[in-house]
Amino acid sequence: MHSGGVLNIFGKLLILLSLFLLAPIPFSLYYHDGMIATFLLSSLVGAGLGGLLILLFLPEKDLGYRDGFAIVVLSWLGLALLGALPYAFSGQMGSFADCFFESMSGFTTTGSTILSEIEVLPPSVLFWRSLTHWLGGMGIIVLSLAILPLLGVGGMQLYQAEMPGPTKDRLAPRIEDTAKILWSVYLLITLILILLLMLGGVGFFDAVCHSFATLATGGFSTHTASVGYFKSAYVETVIIVFMFLAGTNFALHYRLFSGKYRTYLKNEEFRLYFKLTFFAIFLIVLANMRYGVYDSFADNFRAASFQVVSILTTTGFGTADFDLWPPVCKVILISLMVIGGCAGSTGGGIKVVRFLLFFKYARLQLRNLVHPKAVGAIKLGKLKVPQEVMVAILGFFALYIAFFMIATLLVTAMGVDIVTGATAVIATLNNIGPGLNLVGPTANFGHLPAAAKILLSFCMLAGRLELYTVAVLLTPDFWAMARKPVWRRFLPAAKAAG
Repeated sequence: MHSGGVLNIFGKLLILLSLFLLAPIPFSLYYHDGMIATFLLSSLVGAGLGGLLILLFLPEKDLGYRDGFAIVVLSWLGLALLGALPYAFSGQMGSFADCFFESMSGFTTTGSTILSEIEVLPPSVLFWRSLTHWLGGMGIIVLSLAILPLLGVGGMQLYQAEMPGPTKDRLAPRIEDTAKILWSVYLLITLILILLLMLGGVGFFDAVCHSFATLATGGFSTHTASVGYFKSAYVETVIIVFMFLAGTNFALHYRLFSGKYRTYLKNEEFRLYFKLTFFAIFLIVLANMRYGVYDSFADNFRAASFQVVSILTTTGFGTADFDLWPPVCKVILISLMVIGGCAGSTGGGIKVVRFLLFFKYARLQLRNLVHPKAVGAIKLGKLKVPQEVMVAILGFFALYIAFFMIATLLVTAMGVDIVTGATAVIATLNNIGPGLNLVGPTANFGHLPAAAKILLSFCMLAGRLELYTVAVLLTPDFWAMARKPVWRRFLPAAKAAG
């Protein structure tokens, strides 16, 4: 690993985020919330640290996959720390552990919060929470590849390390062009959603913040009651549609805009994603009817549809307290939390395509037991899935179980009950937001011990970067080949100048 090159790129990413830290200032001016100095100071800290790293460490051109893993993990940790500064400087949150948790939850599009009342935050800080969602949704690294050619070196390594899913859709020969395409689609759909929400009577500020959270499948709202605050069937329907789109592979959206109108129907993962959504809604509607949770079918269907899409896409918005639903509904929702959205989407979870290929693999093994001499292959659509992809998927499931078991053990060892602890880990590891019991849809994570918040923040990062990217940095072999950083030589240059 080229330590100097990694730190040089990290410095450039800090400067990039420092520019975004200035974005809430117009809202602070408009609402007179007194947060201008907070964001200016946060931006100066980020720019100063980034400039110092660029000044001290020389860039390196021969970056490899090891460097890509290091840059991505280091960047997400550093950016979450920098993103926590506005919360800390504003004095709106108790401890820095709370600020870091909220920031990591934003950037990883998890949506878990330590706040019991959202409206107490100044408008500019609320905007910053939503902006962290939007930036993290498509990915900080992908954004950098789209607008900063200076990060073109090692671009494929960064893209592979950050983008979700077992396979990566490369829409253009150059990785920078792929990043620009993805961000263009992301921006266009966001603008369409803002317009539709405003047409439904939602104010500009709320429309922007909820659009950022929806397209990023994040779940941060500007209101404690989340989307339920609007009490509008129109608003809920629009957000359901766009949550579903956000949980879909963005490469499919691009192909639709390119005139390929049957692109969704031809995609096997999307077809399963579509069926899962409607089957889960059907089951929850039946269960709620059986137990008389709602007085009318319309209310039942409306609540079930919103919660199912919100949970499956790992958005985490709420319009109902599903912790009060029958146990079978909770089991269905927890299952959806683990499954998550499609590969190449902004959604979290294990991903629909991994489950699809896993069950195809299991079916093939059963077939081989009955017909030992039969020769079979696993296909996704019309394409044969390479053996190395299947090995990676099986390894991912094993790694997921290990992360879940260890994190749950540690959280419950801190005195947290099993339902709260286990679902808190599921909610953060799958980047969903709410869990059950004391971290349910109407509760928050603020009451958890500080150590649990740090651990769950790590779960958010591991889940957002798909486990492997984080796990590989925990192995001794990764660091065994790390090179010492190349420092800039200021003193000899100064002597030569004299």
